[in-house]
Amino acid sequence: MSGVAAPADEGGRPFSLPTRVYWEDTDAGGVVYHAQYVAFLERARTEWVRALGYGQDALRLSHGLVFAVRAMRIDFRKPARLDDALQVTVSLRRCRHASVVFAQSILRGDECLLDADVRCAALEAGTFRPRAIPEPLYQQLNRLVEPGAEPA
Repeated sequence: MSGVAAPADEGGRPFSLPTRVYWEDTDAGGVVYHAQYVAFLERARTEWVRALGYGQDALRLSHGLVFAVRAMRIDFRKPARLDDALQVTVSLRRCRHASVVFAQSILRGDECLLDADVRCAALEAGTFRPRAIPEPLYQQLNRLVEPGAEPA
């Protein structure tokens, strides 16, 4: 996908997914509907995992693993509006054996419109019971935890 950075670039900047606000994302006033921000965040996390070489469908089929949002804290700072060009960022705050915590933000230029912490549980695809993240992925994720974040 063009315009998508690696999970973290050499400058230490977080992964970023460009997106644009369309009519379908807004309310009657042309402001992004609050639930649509959750979809923007989900898309960025999905592309972040894909940039690591683990598409979500491949994780499910090859490793029997799915990630599900367990908890989310969102701080809505300023509204996004119709036709805004946005950047949705993702960085890994914490990685445990059966869960991860992402720090995310939605930016319009240098202006932060939203920031969020998203905790995802690793689940067995067939039963949706908690399970360990496969060791190779777990090791790779731990190398990506942002500096100064809580250790695993």
